[in-house]
Amino acid sequence: MVSFMNNQKQQKPTLSGQRFKTRKRDEKERFDPTQFQDCIIQGLTETGTDLEAVAKFLDASGAKLDYRRYAETLFDILVAGGMLAPGGTLADAMMRTPVCVFAAQDALETMHAFAQVFNKLIRRYKYLEKGFEDEVKKLLLFLKGFSESERNKLAMLTGVLLANGTLNASILNSLYNENLVKEGVSAAFAVKLFKSWINEKDINAVAASLRKVSMDNRLMELFPANKQSVEHFTKYFTEAGLKELSEYVRNQQTIGARKELQKELQEQMSRGDPFKDIILYVKEEMKRNNIPEPVVIGIVWSSVMSTVEWNKKEELVAEQAIKHLKQYSPLLAAFTTQGQSELTLLLKIQEYCYDNIHFMKAFQKIVVLFYKAEVLSEEPILKWYKDAHVAKGKSVFLEQMKKFVKWLKNAEEESESEAEEGD
Repeated sequence: MVSFMNNQKQQKPTLSGQRFKTRKRDEKERFDPTQFQDCIIQGLTETGTDLEAVAKFLDASGAKLDYRRYAETLFDILVAGGMLAPGGTLADAMMRTPVCVFAAQDALETMHAFAQVFNKLIRRYKYLEKGFEDEVKKLLLFLKGFSESERNKLAMLTGVLLANGTLNASILNSLYNENLVKEGVSAAFAVKLFKSWINEKDINAVAASLRKVSMDNRLMELFPANKQSVEHFTKYFTEAGLKELSEYVRNQQTIGARKELQKELQEQMSRGDPFKDIILYVKEEMKRNNIPEPVVIGIVWSSVMSTVEWNKKEELVAEQAIKHLKQYSPLLAAFTTQGQSELTLLLKIQEYCYDNIHFMKAFQKIVVLFYKAEVLSEEPILKWYKDAHVAKGKSVFLEQMKKFVKWLKNAEEESESEAEEGD
């Protein structure tokens, strides 16, 4: 028994040594991709520039060569013609294969054909998907090491691959690298990329992809901090022929500014800030972000209505609403200086009363209150009644307003006849 235990003890170093040797061998192979590179380049040389033949060669080679281990080398060769050293230069002095993206014709059609090669390869060997995404992120960080022509081809290819779903928009994070942004490389690359992407899809599809990875509000970061303005972005991309992207970013900025305005308004109201301070703040924001008054009155209305916990009983909520809105009528009146703003407010009230069932009977009371408080005037109310209302609860609200509208019309006729008599 002692002898058996001694034998076990003697065997341990041998086993350990074997494991160590295996690990060293694996490590050596993992970081020595030259042989793999030679096999791929030799095969590509034999296929020539026929990309269908290239796709077939790559498909067949996956069964013999270790794509999983050498994914980075494989993609380096297909894009740049050989293994890349940090920074983007070719890793050795050997000749680049002419069958690669960088050596191809600078045309969208050619990049389409290369996109097909990558698609087929990744569909066949699904495990390459992550490696390819990492490769593109790396290539984007290496942009300064490539020529302008190489960057253009890579941008077009990336746009096509984003459009067909081979790549995820999160790869654009690499473009926010400080040095690339500072030297204008990111913005110039983005122009080509977005042209290619929008050409394949449309701005709505592009926006949806950006939203999915929370990139929709980050596009201005393609420029240095001192140039991160809507005006600069719009000018740059419109002059580059991407007006739809400029308009999209402008809209995004406006939506962001409106959300921020509503959030700040609600905080000011909950603190009980004086109306004159709130009005001053809102007017400054309107000017700074170019927000029109009809949009602002909608934001003010929503903010005013969200500061209260409303009674669940229909017979009590109308009284509560009138008391609350009477208090806030000077604030609302400050942003109904245009007929369109008054009409917008009327439509907001209609939609609110319809969407919140307890308010169905309160619509007419709110409108009358606002008329008396000079938030609303005759003309927009009559226009709303005649043809500017929306479908939501239309029959109920028009019925409620019947008597008041009749009174308004009579008052209008009386004042007209008095004016004629005065003449």
